[in-house]
Order: sequence, then structure tokens, then C-alpha cells
Amino acid sequence: MTRPTDEPGIDPYKVLQVDPDAEPEILQAVFRRLAQKYHPDVMPGPEGQRRMIAINAAWEILGDPHKRAAYDRERARRETAGAAHGAATAAARPAGPSRPPSGPFAPGSRPGPVPRPAGTGAPARGPETVSRDWSSGRSSTGGGYDPNRMRTADGEGAAGPPPGNPSGSVLNFGRYAGWSLGEIARTDLEYLEWLDRMTIGRIYREELDGILRRAGRRRSAPAQADRPGLFRRR
Repeated sequence: MTRPTDEPGIDPYKVLQVDPDAEPEILQAVFRRLAQKYHPDVMPGPEGQRRMIAINAAWEILGDPHKRAAYDRERARRETAGAAHGAATAAARPAGPSRPPSGPFAPGSRPGPVPRPAGTGAPARGPETVSRDWSSGRSSTGGGYDPNRMRTADGEGAAGPPPGNPSGSVLNFGRYAGWSLGEIARTDLEYLEWLDRMTIGRIYREELDGILRRAGRRRSAPAQADRPGLFRRR
């Protein structure tokens, strides 16, 4: 008679819903809990019977240290063989036609700011509206931001040398390392909006606010007239 755990693809660890590294005490506790849950007196019918047979068969293997060790070796062998077969299949698959890479990150290219189309002086979207008494309120510590690694996914100094005519503070991190805020503003306002949201941008808060306002990317909300409170006497 074939037991459920003898069928290909049936894993006794999955039957008992435990990790392969589980301690024997954990295995025993889980087996007892499942045996109580699917006992015929608690769950009568074919489904409960099927689950109980599978649970007992899994415990017969994993509850015996020697049988469990033998099963673990066989399981590791099957996984190794499956990985080797997958690698061989991938290597034998014919490669499709290749094209030389292109774009801003192709070999030999230098990623840099994306130029704006000529004649598009207006921003692509409406300005951000902030409180009339706006303040970032950000802390200079915490948040997980490291100025030594900030925005380095694009490469430290990836934007290249600054274009000239600097104005404002000069950054010493990220893809625009060595650029002033004014130079970045003429090239990549989106980067300054990103910097304004980051903790490391707190020290440039006032400069960034002024730049974004002058560029039409930020405006103050209109003042609201005082309204009577809920409990104001009439």
C-alpha cells in the first residue's frame, strides 16, 4: 500500500507544516496538535481520514531520527539534481538575436541629467501646495539615510562635472556631488524635490523652498478665515 508521503512531490515537512530545520520537540508538538484537529472523532468523513493518514505517515518518517536523516539526505539529493537539470536546460536553450545595448546606461555611456525639450518652460505638472507657515519639521537624525550613500544607485558624481555659474550650497554626495543647488535647479528640479523630502535635505530646507517656489513647483495655501469652534458661545 502506498502511503501519502511516498508519492512523488509529497513532503512530510509540508504535511506537518514545519520547517525542515525544526527541532524534534517542535515536530512532536505539531504532530499532536494536528492529530487532535483531524482525529476522526473531531473531523469525521473522508477529508479528515485522508489528512490523518498523511499526518501519521509524515510523523512515521520525521519522528524517527534515523528515518528523518535518511529522508533529509534523499531530499537534498533531489534538490541538487533538480537544480543541475534546470541549469543544463537553460544552457542548452538557444539564445535569441541580441542587439547592442543602448540608452543612458549602455556600456561607454555616462548617465546624466535628462535634457528638457526646448520651449517647455512651464512645469509638467501643477505646483505643490503647502501651508502658509510651511516648515519641513524633519529631524536631522534617523530615517535610515546615510549621506555617504545617498542617491549612489546612479553612481557617485554620475552627473559629471558641474556646468558652471554656481549659486547656493554645493552638494558633497550623490550623483550631483560637486554641483550647487542653483546648477541642479537649472537641470533637474525633480532631484531637488526628491532631496527636499529626504532627511539629508533638511540643512538645505530654506534654499530648496525658495528654488521650488521661484520655479513654480510650490505655493502657499490661501489663508483661511477664523471659524467659530464647536463649543463657542453664541
